[in-house]
Amino acid sequence: MVSVREQIDRIVVTAAQMSAIEGRMFEAGMPVAALMEKVAGRISDRMTARFPSARKIGILAGPGHNGGDALVVARELHFKGCAVEICCPVSKVKPLTEAHLNYAKSLGITCTSAIDSFAACDLIVDGLFGFGLERSLSDMLAAIVDQVNRWHVPIVSIDLPSGLHTDTGKALGTAIRATHTFCLGLWKLGLLQDHALEYVGQVERIDFDIPLTDIQAILGKVPPIQRITPELALSALPLNRPASTHKYKMGHVLVVCGSRRYAGGALLTGLGARASGAGMVSIAVPNSLKSMLSAHLPEALIVGCPETESGAIAELPISLNEFDAIACGPGLTLDAAAIVAQVLESDRPLVLDADGLNCLAQQGTIPTLQKRQAETVLTPHLGEFRRLFSDSIEVQKAAQQTGAIVLLKGARVAISSAHNSEGTADGQGQMRLNPESTPALARGGSGDVLTGLLGGLLVQKFAGEQDVSLLDLVASGAWWHAQAGVYAAQTRTVLGVDAHTLADFLIPTLQRWVSDREK
Repeated sequence: MVSVREQIDRIVVTAAQMSAIEGRMFEAGMPVAALMEKVAGRISDRMTARFPSARKIGILAGPGHNGGDALVVARELHFKGCAVEICCPVSKVKPLTEAHLNYAKSLGITCTSAIDSFAACDLIVDGLFGFGLERSLSDMLAAIVDQVNRWHVPIVSIDLPSGLHTDTGKALGTAIRATHTFCLGLWKLGLLQDHALEYVGQVERIDFDIPLTDIQAILGKVPPIQRITPELALSALPLNRPASTHKYKMGHVLVVCGSRRYAGGALLTGLGARASGAGMVSIAVPNSLKSMLSAHLPEALIVGCPETESGAIAELPISLNEFDAIACGPGLTLDAAAIVAQVLESDRPLVLDADGLNCLAQQGTIPTLQKRQAETVLTPHLGEFRRLFSDSIEVQKAAQQTGAIVLLKGARVAISSAHNSEGTADGQGQMRLNPESTPALARGGSGDVLTGLLGGLLVQKFAGEQDVSLLDLVASGAWWHAQAGVYAAQTRTVLGVDAHTLADFLIPTLQRWVSDREK
């Protein structure tokens, strides 16, 4: 049973959704001033715990309720004995914010419109703007932000760094480069976007007890956008097997990868499939690679295939119906386009990556995928995504157009499905976002390992009739892959995580998480 706290910690909202949820709370009788006191109290308590030695603190207060939050934080830190100085660089503020500003002045807290003295602070609190900002900062505010960013002072942003778009995570001209961001209430979509990474620093959520009923009234019982938490990921992985099972019940995955030029693609994808726990792994490669694959993966069934003059697979000498799912693409080259077409025409669940995607782009992405009679998972990086779809399309729209689950690789992986929690296409679909990864995965072959891992997870779902949504299973694979990178980087530094090492860390990483959960 998933706890309410865990449910809420998964939820990701847009600015409009957050505004609607708060609106319900206010309409039900929650005073805005009371909520501000509660939020700011929790922020100041967390700030004191996180920065116990910070004694001189600068507070940037904007005109709205984000500024009001910052002013209450200033007051509470003042009462805790900190030397607080407030900079409110705007002349017109909301009434509640103005009341807190006046009270701060009455307490003897220094309030100015300049920030020169903030350079000597131990900590700066950014409360200029919170969620919902849609236009760039004025020249005067932009100059203040740029000045603050030049100092080497820790910055805590309240909710979002000022100047950041709530939904896209993009800077609207300029934005605060926070070292820490305290996200309020529910996770904001922009904080989990690649664009935001250089601005948000370390992000944590400050809970202020939003009723689940208010959330569900706006988002439904299954929120359409969710963070991948460890609990969600582990619950979707096939970790519990019947005592009487055997290898055929655990699924048979076919890996179609590699060429004479890119032999490593087949090996790395095979390593990912092996780590997945699939009952059987077969790997179709050009004949010239068969002995090499057999030596490195003796437990796999290596299928040698006739090859083209360039060393690509020319023909599959097997029936695709023998397998429960297929992982296809890494290292194939475009010379294997006919093989990719054959795989796409099959009725087997499919993970398609790398040259499989490039061949698909040549064949016509949307019509080809719409004809498929089985589940399809596409795993493009940004360049492959743009070859498949127009530059302006977003990952949710790509999933809706194709009917596939689309996993867009990046610093923060986004996985989108056109189907809602009931399994029907509703024009909105669902999305899962992986909130943690590492730049150590920016290495050739890392994605190949993910392709094999996902293929192996798919066969266990379909062969074993695992009761989990395909979207959550794919999300769990992405989380597992990223966590292996994080663990490997902690052990070997970010420079030491080549793709083969990444594959070696998959099982130790999972073992650590399972052990922690059982404690």
